Amino acid sequence: MLATLVATAPSVDTRALGLALAARDCAVASGQASPDANLTLIDYSRPSTEPRMWVFDLASQRLLYAEHVAHGRNTGENMAQRFSNVEGSYQSSLGLFSTAESYVGSNGYSMRMDGLEPGINDAARARAIVIHGAPYVDPEQALRQGRLGRSLGCPALRQQVAREVIDTIKDGHLVFAYYPDEEWLASSQFLDCPAGRLARAAAEADAPSRG
Repeated sequence: MLATLVATAPSVDTRALGLALAARDCAVASGQASPDANLTLIDYSRPSTEPRMWVFDLASQRLLYAEHVAHGRNTGENMAQRFSNVEGSYQSSLGLFSTAESYVGSNGYSMRMDGLEPGINDAARARAIVIHGAPYVDPEQALRQGRLGRSLGCPALRQQVAREVIDTIKDGHLVFAYYPDEEWLASSQFLDCPAGRLARAAAEADAPSRG
């Protein structure tokens, strides 16, 4: 599956996608996700001026969306560097999330997420780390100013696509937010189960592989 998905999204980093698939396999094996769940990868190792969010339909092995996505204002400038699970940090969180309900709030049509990794992202709902559209997610403006606008920690999208993306991934799908943080990668429960270790080994055998 990994090679097929990479072929549909040649700019994706193979290691990041392989780890996302590993985490997904662990979540399915442990009953925390449906085998039919689609998978969203956010690669925070990429600059915000580039598309760094990919939504995959795993059943058909197709790429559905490739989008720009903002990070938290205290996570970094163009490049993300710092991550947190703490309320008021205004930083993005890493790890595996289960998508939840949509709602209309102060940022318009939005989608809540539940972090599945204790101490890493499990405060996401309490922190209101949600996916929503935002006017500051403007790729053309980002090129002029050297970065996208930044959120309070949410992975915000272009307003033009937010509703469509949210309706595709809400209610029990998976989001994997990646950064090469070795402490997190070594401790994540979703990368250290038998299914995850197999997928992770396959991915790392193919790295480095940025398109």
